[in-house]
This record gives sequence, structure tokens and C-alpha cells, in this order.
Amino acid sequence: MRRWLEGLETFAIDVILERRYGRRADILRWFLYGLSRIYLSIVQSRLSLYRSRVMRPRTVGCLVISVGNLSVGGTGKTPVVEMLARALHAGGRKVAILSRGYKSVPRPLLLRLWDKLAKKKAVFVPRVVSDGQTLLLDSRTAGDEPFMLANNLRGVVVLVDRDRVKSGQYAVEHFGTDTLLLDDGYQYVRMKRGIEVALVDRQAPFGNEYLLPRGTLREPPENLRRATHIFITKCTGADNADLIDRIRSYNRTADIIECSHRPTHVTNVFTGENEPLDFLKGMTVGSICGIAMPTSFEDALRKLGAKIEIAKSFTDHHRYTKREIEQFIRRCARRDIQAILTTEKDAVRIPRIIDPEVPMYYLRVEIEILAGQANWERFVNRLTTQQPVMAPQRFFA
Repeated sequence: MRRWLEGLETFAIDVILERRYGRRADILRWFLYGLSRIYLSIVQSRLSLYRSRVMRPRTVGCLVISVGNLSVGGTGKTPVVEMLARALHAGGRKVAILSRGYKSVPRPLLLRLWDKLAKKKAVFVPRVVSDGQTLLLDSRTAGDEPFMLANNLRGVVVLVDRDRVKSGQYAVEHFGTDTLLLDDGYQYVRMKRGIEVALVDRQAPFGNEYLLPRGTLREPPENLRRATHIFITKCTGADNADLIDRIRSYNRTADIIECSHRPTHVTNVFTGENEPLDFLKGMTVGSICGIAMPTSFEDALRKLGAKIEIAKSFTDHHRYTKREIEQFIRRCARRDIQAILTTEKDAVRIPRIIDPEVPMYYLRVEIEILAGQANWERFVNRLTTQQPVMAPQRFFA
């Protein structure tokens, strides 16, 4: 069943991105386009209700920073959230990251009720991935990104709950948090925020220009107008003037920061040992990943000098089985491949293999600011000098 569902998802993605042709694909695209028009009306009507104050966002009594994007997947949001959380924590802020835990698996209701009866714990509380000191959940229960953030950040609380108003209140009451980071929060307008950070992927700024489900946009591009800060991610050093001009047509005042996702080293998935990037030069490798844009990962490996002999990709957030990993390792061993490379997000979903025939590494990636360094420093300094942060006037589109 899982393979059938993933196959169906892959087919739908190929149709949406126009990688499939033929009568059936064309009919499906027209049908999805009709649904996208309905979706647009719903999105804009909902925002209009908040803008007219018919519906009002909830406040939680502390600074709230939203980090998100207009499109689904692939903008490199997690490293930006990590960089921002690390900078705010270093500046003296008590930070909590709030995530919805996409494709995470909560503990069964009966077990939560048993905890309530046996240990007098609250049943419907956020899942605490990290209390800032200890990693408390695995990636399956927490979700890929929350687990990765919690594993990389010390002193930062990470909570998972679909109701981020509730998890924000929990963070303030139980951990003394004074700063909340809404991970993937651009569309979560239920919570009032002081700062709205929008990410725009330089490689595909607005997807295929269609809204869901015909395309990859959650909102139309003009809704960038409510952002206070805009990060252009995955820059290559090439001129971004045309993209910036388009962004300015929607938002004339937001600070713009151009950044790249810079590989720093590779880490053995099973032993934790680090190797420098030069380790990959001239090496014959296998690539395996389950992310929104597998080609971008494979291109990064090639730029580092690796020779990809076998590349295997799955749907985004694919939960690997031990059998799948063992089969891929054996396949690579038969081809005399020297190492297997994956992403850090995939690494947290890979079951442990004892003494694999081919070593497996993940590529560690961090954010490097290429342009707008002054904007970044002003942004962080403003928040870490304990000055009051006012809510932006352009809160809703």
C-alpha cells in the first residue's frame, strides 16, 4: 500500500511539474487547475477575514518570528531556522521553535490516556522534542526537521503540535521562553507575530507559477507584501537583480538577504565521524535521498568532485525501512562504490545498520550570507539588545 501511494504521489508530482505528457496527464492538469482557482479563493478570503479583523490572531505574550515560504518544499528553510535560533540564543534570548511536525507520528491516544491515569500527565500537550538540554523524542515521533533542529541546537526548546498557539503558550509557561520561532509559519496566521520572514528559492522562486494543487504555490506571489524580511536562498553568486526587481514589485520595504547553502563537511551516518569536503573529490559514490528537490542534492555532490554512479530518490519525507537501506548498500557494494551520500534530513530517518559493506555519510550544510550582511546584523542586533519589537503594519496580505 505504501509503495502504491508513493507511486501515485510521484505520478501527481510529475504531472504538476509537467514531466508527464499525454491525454491523461493533460486532463488531470486541467482538473487540478480548476481546483487551484477554488483554493486561491479560499486562501484570499481567509486572509481578508483576518485583515478586516473579523477573525483575530491570538497573542502569546512574547516575541514571535515566523519563518516560511510561499511554496511547498525545497527552499532550504531548516538551515535558516537553525541559523536564526542559534544567533538569538547566543544573543541572550530564550528561544523555542514551534513546528507542526509534518509526517510525524504522535503516540497513540490510548497510551496518552494511560499516561494521564498512571502518571497524572496532561494528555493533550505539545510533544517536547528537546527541552533545550536533552533530546527527548526520535525522528519518527518528532518529525524530520524538528528532530534535526533539536539535535543541532543546545539551549533551544523544540516543540511539535499542529496547534502552535497552544504549543507557544506551553513554551512560555513551562520553559520561560521569550522568543518563539514559527517553523514553516508563513500561512499560520492564527498566531500574531512581530516579524515575518519569507524565503524565496533562487532556483525556482515561485515554483511553476500555479497554486496548489495545480502547482507548488501555497499563496500567490503578491502575498510577499506582508513579509518584513526576505531571504533569497540557494544563491550561486550570480546576479539576482531581476528576481529582486520582481520581489520589490510586491514588497518595497522588506530587508532582503541573499544567501547560499554551503556544505561544510560530511558525517558518517552510523558512527558520527566527520570528514572534510576534500574527502569526496574523485570518489565514486551512490546517492540516496527523499527530499523535494533530489537533483539539487546530486548537483551539490558533483560540484564537490564526487562521481555519482547510482542515484536513488524517494518521495519527500520517505520513511526508510532497514530492508531498503540494506538492498541499496548491497547494490552499491556490487558496483565497487566507495561511499554512499545522503542529506542530513534523510539521515535521521535511516535505520541503524551494523558494519555496512559501504560507508554512508550525510552532507552537512549551513547558511552563508552572500549579500545583505548589514541587514542580517541589524536584524539580529535589534532582537538581542532587548529593544521592544513592534508588530509590522503589513501583517496580512
